Amino acid sequence: MEAWQEDQLSKLHSIHCENKLFDALAEVARDLGFEHCAYGLRTPLPISCPKTVMFNNYPAAWQVRYNERNYLDIDPTVQHGIRSLRPVIWSDDLSVPVREFWEEVYSFGLRFGWAQSNRDASGTVGMLTLARSGEPLSDSELRDKGFKMAWLAQIAHLGMSELLTPKMMQESTVQLTEREIVVLRWTAEGKTSGDISSILDITERTVNFHIANAMVKLNAVNKTAAVIRAAMVGLLY
Repeated sequence: MEAWQEDQLSKLHSIHCENKLFDALAEVARDLGFEHCAYGLRTPLPISCPKTVMFNNYPAAWQVRYNERNYLDIDPTVQHGIRSLRPVIWSDDLSVPVREFWEEVYSFGLRFGWAQSNRDASGTVGMLTLARSGEPLSDSELRDKGFKMAWLAQIAHLGMSELLTPKMMQESTVQLTEREIVVLRWTAEGKTSGDISSILDITERTVNFHIANAMVKLNAVNKTAAVIRAAMVGLLY
């Protein structure tokens, strides 16, 4: 197992193009017994309309149908991946709420699948899906390959997030000073500039100076938005 991990990690880590990285992931997926592979990444900002990018080698007709009907909003595996990092297997339990969706999935030859999401320090969520038209996933197969599948999902997100997040979310590249972080943390606790000046033993003007700098860096219109953005991308931890 360790040799397999080292070999795959070395190969995948050397790729610096998201499309080539996906092609390599799909190749590993085929080696694991899945003819189809998909990867999706979702940024935490903007909160009102998170940015999403998807890669897959599903049948072209299904890709068109999926986009035309905006199935991303109701896809139960996506909804599961946003809420939980537990792997999920396509099953009847997932089919009940959106049976029409799954009937279409099956009609395009996508019968059996597995998916797992990962979340990184920037708040970005990524999900890897492995699917096929043949045999269902047995308990023995999951015992034999489950660790490799979960490891592949993690490596996929690490690689894709590193390549895509800076392009999709400029806040991910922001660097706040230690004092800006401390001031925003106290602001997040509901403290006023006057409160923070007393806590940190600095002037209120200095507090407002740090807040203003953070707002500019985070492209925020007010201090509340600055705190939310900083927290969402992991800058306050």
